[in-house]
Formats: sequence, C-alpha cells, structure tokens
Amino acid sequence: MTQKERQERSRKEIFQAALEEFGTRGYDNVTMDSICSRHGISKGMMYHYYSNKDELFLLCVQDTFQALKAQIERDAAELSGQSSFDSIKNYLLIREYFFQLHPKRKLIFENAMLRPPKQLTGQIRALHAPLKEMNRQFMGRVVSHMSLREGLDREKVIRYLESMESHFWSLVSQYQQEKSCCDIRSMLAAAEELLDMTLFGILRQPDEAESRP
Repeated sequence: MTQKERQERSRKEIFQAALEEFGTRGYDNVTMDSICSRHGISKGMMYHYYSNKDELFLLCVQDTFQALKAQIERDAAELSGQSSFDSIKNYLLIREYFFQLHPKRKLIFENAMLRPPKQLTGQIRALHAPLKEMNRQFMGRVVSHMSLREGLDREKVIRYLESMESHFWSLVSQYQQEKSCCDIRSMLAAAEELLDMTLFGILRQPDEAESRP
C-alpha cells in the first residue's frame, strides 16, 4: 500500500467515525477525544488530518448535502407530468426516504439546518447553497403551473414553499403526535393532510353577501 493510499484510508476511517458520532449524538455531545476513544483512533492520527471538531462536522454536513442532492436529482426526474400537489408531496418524500436509508445523516442535516453552531452558520449556508438552488428551481417549475390566489405572485409562493421545505417533516412528526400509529402509511397520510392545508388553506373565504354586517 502506498503512502497516499494509507492516508486516504486514515481519512476515510476518521470521517466514518465522525459521521457515526455526529449522526448518533449530535454536534454538542461530540468531542475530538470522544471520536478517538469510541473508535480506536489515535489522537496523533486525528490531529494530523483534522484540527478540530468543527472541521469534521462541516465535512459531514457537506457530504450529507451532496449525497442528498444526488438522490433528489436522480429521483425527481420521475415527477414530470404529475400534478402540482403530487409533485411537491413526492419531492418532499424523496428527502424523507433518503433519511430513512441513512438515518444518521438525518440528525446531521437537522443539526445543520435547524440548530447550527453559531460560529458555523455562514459556512453551512454556503455548503447548502447548491441544494437550496436545486430546490428553488424545482419549486419554480411547479409554481409556474399553479393557479395562484389573487394577490400572490410567483416569487412569494416560491419563498413560502422554500421556507416550508426544511421544516415540513418536523411539522408532520408534530402533527402525528396524537396518533398511535407512525408507520410509513400513517406518515404519508399525515403528510398529505398537512400539505393539503398548507397549499389550499383552512378557512373558506366568505362571499360578498356573507361579509356584509
């Protein structure tokens, strides 16, 4: 084995250990020492390649964003021709399926997007930019086929859908709290109910006669 191959193997070993730790315990509960002690990595080797846990966390975040983006790009091609409602629902489902296949990456993603370390906010935003742009382009294509309510324009709706996208499955989880069954079917049913209320509202607009005193 060449020196370059040994270095690559060492980097990969440390990365996999960091992914396991951040994906199981979260950013705040991980230290460089804990990664070393729990995975049999010498401190000398660790600090030869990485200077601190922020560097490792950003590496895990970047890898998660890239893997998720690749998954969405592959699967979103199959959404062509669907209704706006189904396109948005299934687009959101792609992300959830990705995290079901890679559960440790879900905590890393949520840590980065919902509870980012303050000192890493700007770097995480830059790493997320390609994924955000892909989401924006998709939402733009869907919105272009929607019949929007009077007073709304395309840009407002795209911003609204973008802001909803990162939090949608957390909302689904909260929405399901009253239900005892949380399997994939109940999750899908809850997602459809929530998306229906998100897109079409919950209040019936009064007609002119009803609005008169």
